[in-house]
Amino acid sequence: MIQKKICMLGATGVGKTSLVSRFVLSMFSDTYLTTIGVKVDKKTLSVDGADITLMLWDIYGEDEFQTVRTSYLRGAAGYILVADGTRQRTLDTARELQSKAMAVVGNVPFVLVLNKADLAGEWRVDDRALWKMAEDGWTLVKTSAKTGAGVEEAFLKLTTKVAAS
Repeated sequence: MIQKKICMLGATGVGKTSLVSRFVLSMFSDTYLTTIGVKVDKKTLSVDGADITLMLWDIYGEDEFQTVRTSYLRGAAGYILVADGTRQRTLDTARELQSKAMAVVGNVPFVLVLNKADLAGEWRVDDRALWKMAEDGWTLVKTSAKTGAGVEEAFLKLTTKVAAS
């Protein structure tokens, strides 16, 4: 069996922990729990007949008061950048984190997840910025940890990219 380290990166409160809970346990809680340090979960997916166990490192959120510890990124085969569709600043943070991650782990596969699709009417992200990111080769997936929409797709897309690299 193949094991791959995958890091969850994003600003505080974007839904990283909720996405992992939805993906691993098929659960969602409205209770907000702040991640302190890192929490590791795992789930096995089958891609092209191969079982790949994802070791999901849910790293605490980055905001203007703290920075992600680059040591958590070492050895990552890929990462998921999470942004909250209702907060434009979290998309800017995702861009910054992508640069930091690339400096540590190089050009490994990643997926940008735009979370909180269930609140699409309240989204504040710039569609032009999303279009530009997609044009630059970023894989974007709209998700809702609350409803489960797009969650499996996001992790499967990343796992497929990791398996091919």
